[in-house]
Amino acid sequence: MSGFALLSTNLHTSTQVAAEAAAVYSAAMPDSAAHSATDSDEALMLAFAAGDMAAFDALYARHKRGLYAFVARLLIGQGIAVDDVFQDVWLSVAKARAQYRPTARFRTWLFQIARNRTIDLLREKRPALASELQAHDDDGDPFDTIADSDTPTPDIALDRSQKAAAIARALAALPAAQREAFLLREHSELPLEEVARLTGVNVETAKSRLRYAVAKLRAALRGIWP
Repeated sequence: MSGFALLSTNLHTSTQVAAEAAAVYSAAMPDSAAHSATDSDEALMLAFAAGDMAAFDALYARHKRGLYAFVARLLIGQGIAVDDVFQDVWLSVAKARAQYRPTARFRTWLFQIARNRTIDLLREKRPALASELQAHDDDGDPFDTIADSDTPTPDIALDRSQKAAAIARALAALPAAQREAFLLREHSELPLEEVARLTGVNVETAKSRLRYAVAKLRAALRGIWP
């Protein structure tokens, strides 16, 4: 099923989001070309802007996991529907396709849209948290320590559940700006310079936020995250 079809049929998607997805999908040109894994994000976005739906599907498949994880973990404990935010980000990408220019990496642009949308929602429900996010080394991803398994035993499944809960608590306890810096670095795979630019701070501030976040997570997850 295509990315847009998923947007318009997902049971967790709001009626408004689903309707907008269907409208964008029906407006797209029917002709699509096969795309290679070596096609750049920027080339795919330009192809999508020209009406190639397969290019959107390739972008969606390539970035959906990291984007969803970023939004979900940034909004931990905030009472905001993550699925709707995630879908809304992709709809924003679709709506902006005609204006898209590859002046920056597509991934940076995508996560900037996600960040802006998240801050807009937090401003409505958690204004103090939104203000904190707007204030202006690869240590490994602790989430990768929860390995996938085709048929986990009940003991393994319980252990993973407990680890996931511990990770969620540790992330939620971080100051918002530090949590955002960590999640952007881990899930967007952007260089530190891009994280700094995206969050509107200098590189040293971004590095400091990331360093403090990593230190606090290591302390909170001792025994889970080496």
